[in-house]
Amino acid sequence: MLKGKTAVVTGSTSGIGQGIADALAAEGCNIVLNGFGEPAAIERVRSGLADKHGVRAHYVAADMAKPVDIRALIAAAKAEFGGVDILVNNAGIQHVAKIVEFPEERWDAVIAINLSAAFHATKAALPLMIAMGWGRIVNIASAHGLVASGEKAAYVTAKHGIVGLTKVTAIETANQGITCNAICPGWVLTPLVAQQIEARATAQGIPVEKAREDLLSEKQPMLEFTTPEKIGALTVFLCGKAASTMTGAALSIDGGWVAQ
Repeated sequence: MLKGKTAVVTGSTSGIGQGIADALAAEGCNIVLNGFGEPAAIERVRSGLADKHGVRAHYVAADMAKPVDIRALIAAAKAEFGGVDILVNNAGIQHVAKIVEFPEERWDAVIAINLSAAFHATKAALPLMIAMGWGRIVNIASAHGLVASGEKAAYVTAKHGIVGLTKVTAIETANQGITCNAICPGWVLTPLVAQQIEARATAQGIPVEKAREDLLSEKQPMLEFTTPEKIGALTVFLCGKAASTMTGAALSIDGGWVAQ
């Protein structure tokens, strides 16, 4: 069903976004990558997707904090592939501090990239989807889109906003062949999280496995990480025929985090 469709995945040069791009490419989607990183590393990701799955992959260096860049990203996808069938709003950053100490510029940056970028990308892509009579939007929210943790005011606010944006998008496009859903991961084993675990083990003088378990148990009953590959598989499902009447949902993949 997805073969030959075009998917724009923001924040897809590493981590969750790369896992989603790989999963969609495996289904035959042409991919528009976006994200920061070393040019050589990005090119390895781009060419690797194309070679591995026999699809076309294009990279656009849009700054997701800038609406004009976001519009240019969607325009580039249209120019390269003729349209946008699937939009995955995944780009995100984090900053941790108590509200009274939270730098205002970091608040603005987190809201811009984690929330406003999804609005601008959705606004730019929807006319293309409406014209085709088909589209899939998948917003990567978080367990923090459903519950809160201290010292993450901007991130929690942005992810709650993503869930709200998902619902509004779903309502407005319900009869236009378009669905919009949010995925809400808990702890995901990305290279960044692996580094955090190793740093925690070193700082506390404990084995890495103990540091891993301690990190998970602070939030999740299930002491197992979600992986980018699992989130990619869920994204593929949401874009497929079986999920054609699923829209406006916030789907937890969090080891029981929000079930408590």
